[in-house]
Amino acid sequence: MSQRSYMVADRSSVDHEKIPKQPGIAVSYWNVGILLHFSVILFVMESWFYWTKLKNAYLDEAAFFMVFWLGCLLFAFTHIFLVIMDAWSRFQNYKRIKDNLYIHGFSPKIAAPYMGSKCQRTAFLVAAKELGMENEVISYYQRIGIRWYHFIPKFMIQDPLFLFRKSFVSRTFLEKYYKPRFNFRDQGVNYKIAE
Repeated sequence: MSQRSYMVADRSSVDHEKIPKQPGIAVSYWNVGILLHFSVILFVMESWFYWTKLKNAYLDEAAFFMVFWLGCLLFAFTHIFLVIMDAWSRFQNYKRIKDNLYIHGFSPKIAAPYMGSKCQRTAFLVAAKELGMENEVISYYQRIGIRWYHFIPKFMIQDPLFLFRKSFVSRTFLEKYYKPRFNFRDQGVNYKIAE
């Protein structure tokens, strides 16, 4: 299916009177980056494991294993911070998406920039769910061939040198703070602009 054909789908609007009760900000942050938060836990455990192996290699004076375990430790420890920055960026995406969905309703044009990775799609899905539009987003993703098991971002397959692209670094780890335009968590004040 060409990109153009799935961008022409009907736009749906938000029923401003029937927005579901909004979860707390911590719950939204957890839901947006759930895969990333579990990755942080995994990398912390890996770092601890590699640290113990490095310590043992140091005590045994095994130079090769010291270098090997040090490399593993640096890889895992660095990823802790990269994943935290990725979760922050996805949360900024979530806030922007939620505002756009609230103002314009769902349209494929709004969804298109966030189709690239599982984490971006999760941010989009959480924002849509909190506005009562989850089913529309899921059916849209199914219609264009995106499934739950598509974890590897498309850009990684299309551009193997993605790590060296400025757009990858800025979009994945350095997303600017987004101040939401609406305060969705105030009970009964769905139209209030955030202060």
